[in-house]
Amino acid sequence: MSRANKLGPEVNRYNVTPEELFDLFGKYGPIRQVRQGIASNTKGTAFVVYEDVMDAKQACDKLNGYNFQNRYLVVLYHQPDKMIRTKEDLDARKENLERIKKQHGID
Repeated sequence: MSRANKLGPEVNRYNVTPEELFDLFGKYGPIRQVRQGIASNTKGTAFVVYEDVMDAKQACDKLNGYNFQNRYLVVLYHQPDKMIRTKEDLDARKENLERIKKQHGID
């Protein structure tokens, strides 16, 4: 399974059911899985995994900004590799900042 066929819509509503997400996102192709965030920091988010990357692309193009239950959806491709690189980049930037502070005697 390619990671490019996984979307991360921010549902922005806590009472959306998986069935409602299947109905909405299923219009664009067969869905392998829908997972909703249940922790306090992931409520209002979900992952929709399509069988085909082209279906995921079409859903992303059509549903990003779509008004669903009086809320606008934010639909993004799930890119865990990019998140890791961003964290590594942030860590490297922090180390560089500390080195520069030390070099110039700044606490």
